[in-house]
Amino acid sequence: MNPALQGLITIIIGVGGCVGYFYGANLFLDKVLFRAEGPNAGRNINRANQIRPWLFLMPALLALGLYLAYPVFATLRLSFLERLPGNEYAFVGFDNYTRMFAEPKFMEALRNNVLWLVVVPAAATGFGLLAAQLTDRLSWGNIAKSIVFMPMAISFVGAAVIFKLIYEARPEDVAQIGILNHLYLTFGGDAPRQWLQIPFWNNFFLMAVLIWIQTGFAMVILSAALRGIPEETVEAAIIDGANPFQIFFKIKIPQIMSTIVVVWTTITIATLKVFDIVFAMTNGQWETQVLANYMYDKLFRANDWGMGSASAMIIMLMVTPILVWNVYNARKEMQ
Repeated sequence: MNPALQGLITIIIGVGGCVGYFYGANLFLDKVLFRAEGPNAGRNINRANQIRPWLFLMPALLALGLYLAYPVFATLRLSFLERLPGNEYAFVGFDNYTRMFAEPKFMEALRNNVLWLVVVPAAATGFGLLAAQLTDRLSWGNIAKSIVFMPMAISFVGAAVIFKLIYEARPEDVAQIGILNHLYLTFGGDAPRQWLQIPFWNNFFLMAVLIWIQTGFAMVILSAALRGIPEETVEAAIIDGANPFQIFFKIKIPQIMSTIVVVWTTITIATLKVFDIVFAMTNGQWETQVLANYMYDKLFRANDWGMGSASAMIIMLMVTPILVWNVYNARKEMQ
């Protein structure tokens, strides 16, 4: 079947199924279960209105349970098991976690993830805030914003391929296609460098890809927040003699701090789960391993489901406090 036709049929069935479910649920509540007639009409209407939201939410709750809650508990269970020949499993308790923390490669992945968490959210949020502030002052600011936001439309793997070409190194007697090596040799470098094979610093070359992508996201959100600042406060600061730097850091930043925190936490969660960039560019070699790539190696290369699941639980444990804190702040703002 033609893929376009298959996609069209899927959309029709999906949308039609949703409309049919909600229409049928309403009919079932109002015409069968709680009929709005007779001496109990008022009570039936109240009961129907109490049940209706849960009936409408049921498909989403079932989907969340099937695709989110169940995998979490299944992964937790697998982290306490060891896979034996013949697709058998044996309970080993915390042995998988003990072995995992004893592996140098896991500790390397943990260290690198912490480094990513320190650098990427701060850099992407900072560059996004700077871009939002500067583009609002340009007559062609919308074009500039479109250019900065454009990397968000590129997949992580696509961005990794682009940057891998930027870091490409060819023999010294061959023309360099990598921009970084071309610039390095132009400004007095002795020989092309294998940038992705330089321990420690290669992590920053990988981080540049995610920063490049996430800066556009931060810019769009923060630009909207900056435009929402009342002009009266800025005008009052100007009248009091504040310079542009004082207006930005003492007037604007405090008023959009909650938005900055939301952007920072969102990018932090994306950073914790980073996989595609490392997998496509170095595959964890040369001391660039991260937790998600380590998990992939254990699950699908070493076929060690126990340690792979244990590393997945570590990632989830690192993400959960940030999610909880984000939800708490969101609810606090709504109140």
